[in-house]
Amino acid sequence: MSRVASSPIPIPAAVDVQVDGQKVTVKGSKGSMEWNVHDEVGVVLDDGQLKIKARNDSQSAVALSGTSRALLNNLVIGVSDGFERRLLIVGVGYRAQLSGKVLNLSLGYSHPINFEIPEDITIETPSQTEIVIKGMDKQRVGQVAANIRAYRKPEPYKGKGVKYSDEQIVRKEAKKS
Repeated sequence: MSRVASSPIPIPAAVDVQVDGQKVTVKGSKGSMEWNVHDEVGVVLDDGQLKIKARNDSQSAVALSGTSRALLNNLVIGVSDGFERRLLIVGVGYRAQLSGKVLNLSLGYSHPINFEIPEDITIETPSQTEIVIKGMDKQRVGQVAANIRAYRKPEPYKGKGVKYSDEQIVRKEAKKS
């Protein structure tokens, strides 16, 4: 039995969950999302909790039950609170600016980078060196953050580049003459 899958998912009052066979639909204040659970995993909704159980004792079913529980929990959190990822831009002359549905990045290249913002994601720039990515799908928020970070990853000597706000950059010592 998976330890992750054994704990039920509490459903907040503002969230509506429907289980139709293997299809789970979650609706909340931020929107609605649906996900098809694997055939080896069973989902039951009773008295305000989602319970996930492996249908057999095979290793794959037990592993899938834990994964399914985590993904369904992310759906419930996403439609009620949403997810956010913060990026920091470090470097002289490096900056981000929002214009409509395009994020303009100046990252030390000879040309500016124009990043098209996906429909289900909102991006804010509280300052020129900070980017806040918000959305209800945890995977999409993380992927958009990773795509923006990939334009100029932080380098280990001066720490310049685009980094996650909670990321620790391991610094290297420069050459000695």
